[in-house]
Amino acid sequence: MSRTDRRRFAAVWAQSLMGTSYVPMTSAEVEGRLLGYTDELVAALLSEPFDPAPAHVVGDDLVAVHFTSAESLARSVDLLGERFLAELNLPEDSGRRQRVSALQSSLCTGFVHAARKRTLDEQEAIRQAVLDARDAVEQALRTSEARFRAIFAEAAIGISIADMNGRILEVNSSLRRILGRPTEELRRMTTHDLLHPADSEGVWRLYEELVRGERDQYRIEKQFIRPDGSRAWTELIMSLVRGEDGLPLYQVAMIEDVTDRKMLQDRLRHQAMHDPLTGLPNRALFLERLTAAMRDRKPEHRVALCYMDLDGFKVINDSLGHHVGDDLLVAVSERLALSVHGADRMVARMGGDEFVILIEDSASTEQAIEVADEILDTLVEPIRIGGHELSVSASIGIVERCIANQSAAELMRDADVTLYWAKAEGKGQWALFDPERNATEVAQYRLSATMPAALEREEFFVEYQPLVGLREFGVVGVEALARWWHPDLGRLGPDRFIALAEETGLIVPLGRWVLRQACRQAKQWHEEFGEPAPFVSVNLAVRQSRDPNLVSDVQSILRETGLEPCRLQLELTESAVMGTADEPIEALGTLAKMGVRIAIDDFGTGYSNLAYLRHLPVHELKIAGSFMSGLRDPERADPVDARIVGTLVDLAHTLGLTVTAEGVETHAQARRMADIGCETGQGFFFARPCSTERIRAFIADHVS
Repeated sequence: MSRTDRRRFAAVWAQSLMGTSYVPMTSAEVEGRLLGYTDELVAALLSEPFDPAPAHVVGDDLVAVHFTSAESLARSVDLLGERFLAELNLPEDSGRRQRVSALQSSLCTGFVHAARKRTLDEQEAIRQAVLDARDAVEQALRTSEARFRAIFAEAAIGISIADMNGRILEVNSSLRRILGRPTEELRRMTTHDLLHPADSEGVWRLYEELVRGERDQYRIEKQFIRPDGSRAWTELIMSLVRGEDGLPLYQVAMIEDVTDRKMLQDRLRHQAMHDPLTGLPNRALFLERLTAAMRDRKPEHRVALCYMDLDGFKVINDSLGHHVGDDLLVAVSERLALSVHGADRMVARMGGDEFVILIEDSASTEQAIEVADEILDTLVEPIRIGGHELSVSASIGIVERCIANQSAAELMRDADVTLYWAKAEGKGQWALFDPERNATEVAQYRLSATMPAALEREEFFVEYQPLVGLREFGVVGVEALARWWHPDLGRLGPDRFIALAEETGLIVPLGRWVLRQACRQAKQWHEEFGEPAPFVSVNLAVRQSRDPNLVSDVQSILRETGLEPCRLQLELTESAVMGTADEPIEALGTLAKMGVRIAIDDFGTGYSNLAYLRHLPVHELKIAGSFMSGLRDPERADPVDARIVGTLVDLAHTLGLTVTAEGVETHAQARRMADIGCETGQGFFFARPCSTERIRAFIADHVS
């Protein structure tokens, strides 16, 4: 991006503009002026944050130095494309291409605005000349008439004068050129003969208001059809000339040919609204059409979106190269365009490997599903790209509904969510939007978002459930269970937030808080009840067990609360300890050596790696409550459940472990588990989880 590169680009630019407009400057002066523009465009291209405004000023300055022709603008815009990056030795990427497109658009806008102002100034001078001709005194009439005729005949814009019946009286040479008709033919025509099929009712309503004298002037964009069938895009200003009595005398039409500008604008709009790789409509055009479809139709009208994403595209892109990935996207877009038919449908590329199909006049959800199935079927056949035979599949999220009370953003959000569901459920398939599922996930997300603040506001609290000896029914231990008192939702059990805490990582500070509360409470029980006081059992989530600060946290809390390590039991699920990495096992071993009890919770529902169990620093097994259902009725007890439980108890005792039966709901279950050999039981038969005050009363009644 050296000064030499910029001078070279300015020289190419100057050479390109030579002859397109009359400019009262030497070649060196032109090149010097364009070098300054080049510096401004390069600075804008590299600016952070990006701002294309300097290109607008450059477009304005081009007109100011008399580069006013459409050819001058077209060549400048073309030169400012990819050649701009190449000439200046700037690396090319999608972000920089988008910036270059923005600079082109901004330069074009500045040029158009300046050219329009120049034209308007000229038009105002002409209009003033017409008025001067009307108001001139007799002795100056010939001079004014000559001036008017000169301006009328030589003006760059087309001018016509008609009477109040619309009959054309005078036209100049520019108007003859714009309309492609000779003077004699035009003088035989009326303004209504120049009607174009695309003219709206509003165009002629304005004209009728002017003829009736209700307005003096209006400006519109209007098409004209030439005799050879070609179209001329113009900017038309119709003015009314009144007599001294104020009554309308003539109509004056001033017509600027903006066909080249219109074609350039259409080309730039097409580039801005279409994906340069596949040629499909891009996100901007898709959202524009979706918004228009929802705005212009009745509330009961239905619309459907099929949001599609290629499965495994990143692997293909990374392993075979971006050129193969680009060719694959082109091939997929061609298949989509062939598969999706209908004037009410659009296929657009949203970016990357994401595509979306819009069905404006959806008949039903079943129709949208049929479209999704057709899309999946069209991708079944492998695609050959550069010697590679690629098998691709796609996931599609479908949203189909009435447009009442909907916005384009809401439809896109729901389609994106549904696409995520489709990919999560196995890929190569479609998923249909489910409002209930979405509401549940949104509620879960909101809960997870408020959890950190809830922990700071101390909205969490701890309830306790006793572990009771099955022989004497004395309280041996108490399990601490986290609860959340949500300000809007009320009391929430662990099933509502523990998994979220695991996903967000909040389980570590939350678990640390529960451990501190439980240890502090256990210390109070020990001070009140002495040695018979129960130990406290606290659950450790998988993420907590793998936290490198687990041992130091436990040590710190025990030291802070003054609780003896033997009065703390940590419960882990099988999935947290069976076949896990060495670090958590080492941490559990360190805690066990400190005197902390280690228990495996819900044993029998997970891996049940019995051989591995003997190598773990475990003191107790808690047999899952699911085995209790088969032992509820002694007379109809399930012998399989009984045998499994008996085997697990025997194994635990062989390993020197104690056993707690979870989910004990009846006296028969308690006696049966005692007979099998379980030392303790836990469940609703003894007590439900309850507050600190109620568990204290329970301990006082059952302390051994």
